[in-house]
Amino acid sequence: MAGGVVRILRRRIRTVEATKKITRAFELIAASQIVRAQNRIAANRPYRDAMARIVLEAASADPGATELVGTPESPRSVAVALIVGDRGLSGPYNANVLRAAETVLAEHRSRGAEVRLVTVGRRAIAYFRFRGRPVDEAFSGMADRPSFADARRVAGALWELFERDRVELVQLVSTRYESAGRQSVEVRQLLPLPEGAGPADAAPDGAGRGGYTEFEPDVTTLLAHLLPRALESELFAALLEASASEHAARQRAMAAATDNAEELVRTLTRAMNQARQDAITSEIMEIVGGAEALREAKGA
Repeated sequence: MAGGVVRILRRRIRTVEATKKITRAFELIAASQIVRAQNRIAANRPYRDAMARIVLEAASADPGATELVGTPESPRSVAVALIVGDRGLSGPYNANVLRAAETVLAEHRSRGAEVRLVTVGRRAIAYFRFRGRPVDEAFSGMADRPSFADARRVAGALWELFERDRVELVQLVSTRYESAGRQSVEVRQLLPLPEGAGPADAAPDGAGRGGYTEFEPDVTTLLAHLLPRALESELFAALLEASASEHAARQRAMAAATDNAEELVRTLTRAMNQARQDAITSEIMEIVGGAEALREAKGA
């Protein structure tokens, strides 16, 4: 009986060690991907900041562009886009975004607004399909290493909803990458342009806007071309930060899984040694008992 327990424990130890090798490999891969994602975020930041500043400056200079700047007070139709991963094994990364998206959807529906949903990532598709929620547009295959073409596809779907007056407000739920150890889920407005949009180093209190800038062609024509490009830039930045956040979350989750596997191996090894010791003790007791019985029988 004890020998069977030892065999079972030895088999479990081999299984856990094999799992530990897999989680360790995932951890190393994710750690290497984080550096690449950080470099892409830094390389994209100047273009994104400049685009946001130019578009906001042009919109502020056009009195007829009030529908492009500001936040609607009670929008009757809203488009909510969210970015999650295509895979799991990343801790609470996907669950945090989906939970925040559910909160945003509930707020809009509670006041009777029509909500259109645009998802990025297979996890979101599976989540809403399981709950029977309709999804207007679903994109996948771009969470791990997004490209600008991926951002253009998502931006095209959102811009079409906004341009055709099918929605009055476009919001994005995604994860902002702050550092390798800190990422936070944020809900931000994409369309219309929120007040104060643009980089932090932009001119304060509107200085340098409006009358200080001349536009050629006219502002309306310029905005018609620039606003979709700015939306693409914002979505590309969001995809890059979401990708870096997912890699960081996966690296932490796999590191924790590796540590747990090592602890489980130690626990199982102690249990196996104890079972082996019990088996040896039991065999010794049987031998001693048999010898005593033979001695007593011989003496009799």
